[in-house]
Order: sequence, then C-alpha cells, then structure tokens
Amino acid sequence: MQAAILLIDDHPIVRDGCRRLLETRPDFTILEAGTGTEGLAMNRRHGPDLIILDLNLPDGNGLEFLRRLHSETPAARVLVFSMYEEAAFVARALEAGARGYLTKHDDPEALLAAVDALLRGERYLGHRVAQKLALLSLQPADDPLRGLTARELDVLDLLGSGAGLADIAAALGLSYRSAAHIAAQLRTKLALRSQAALVKFAVETAPERRARRDDGQRE
Repeated sequence: MQAAILLIDDHPIVRDGCRRLLETRPDFTILEAGTGTEGLAMNRRHGPDLIILDLNLPDGNGLEFLRRLHSETPAARVLVFSMYEEAAFVARALEAGARGYLTKHDDPEALLAAVDALLRGERYLGHRVAQKLALLSLQPADDPLRGLTARELDVLDLLGSGAGLADIAAALGLSYRSAAHIAAQLRTKLALRSQAALVKFAVETAPERRARRDDGQRE
C-alpha cells in the first residue's frame, strides 16, 4: 500500500537527504514544502498519510504550524524532525499534537523506523529525546527557562533591558543576522508568536533569571 509523506523543511539539503532516504522504500511517495504556509496548503490539497515537520521555519513559529496542522486535520500523523532536543521543547511539541519526535542528530535509519511506527498508529521518540524526557519527569514541571542555552539567556537579558537586535549583536560580538536567528530560536522554543511577545517574556522573567544566577554564584 502506497503512503504519501509530506516533508516540510526550509533547508533544501536536508529535504534532499530525507527524500533520498525515504525513496529507498518503494511504498513511499514524497511531497515537499519549504515553508509552513506551503506545507499547510499541501496538507489541505493532498491529505498525506504522514507529515515530517521541521519547527524552525522561515515564515512563522513551528509549534504554531504544528497546532494548525493538528487543528485542520486532527488525525494527522506528524513527526517532528528538528535540531532542538531540549526536553521541555519536545514536551511542547507533543502537547501541540506531534506523534513522534526525532532530532537531526539521530541516526538516519531512525527516520525510517519513526515513519513506520507512526504509519502503524504508534508513537515514536528518538533515543536522545526519550532520555531527556525521562529526566524531565524528575524535575519541576512547566519551566520555560529550562533548556535554554547560555547564549539564549544572554539575549533574553538584553531584550529585557530594552536592547534591540543591533544592540544585542554589538554587545555579544555577533552579526545582526546571528542575533536575529537566536531571537527566532527563542520564539520557537518558547512558543511565542512575535518579537513583541518575546520582549514581554524577557521583561517578565528577568527577576527569575537574576535569582537563579545569584543562587548559582552562591553555590
């Protein structure tokens, strides 16, 4: 039985590698989209059996696209295939409707195993994220700051102090493009829809970040 798989990723090299791997299976038909908007349209047009979704997309928050896919097609089997492997972020994707999660650090053969599992109606987690989710269950729940890198926390601190992206780039010795990319990653990780929402979050969580930093220094 033929299965249609929609691959949504903005990196042509990544799409090409995934397509080549999936095309080793004659029972798979591969569709491709380079943006979330295009992916939504192709989902409506073709009704694929499975969707492989990167969450770092150029035209919006990947978690929001995931929610829209799930809202428009509640039975959709969505496999997240992302560079992010922080446990709190994985948990957000699963809550938004993903049935599986792989990172781009996983073994390539895991992609085929994940696709087969979802097509059977099962769930699938890559080895790396499964371990991190197990550790997450031992920690306090719903901590949006957990899993952020030191550089991302630095950017949050500067945003919370009123700095713009150009100021952040200068302060951290980054290019403007790199600063903008980190801000986009933060919006995706924190499931925030806009730069204004990210700045608001940075301001509201500034006291908590300072308290944690002070506790770490005392230790």
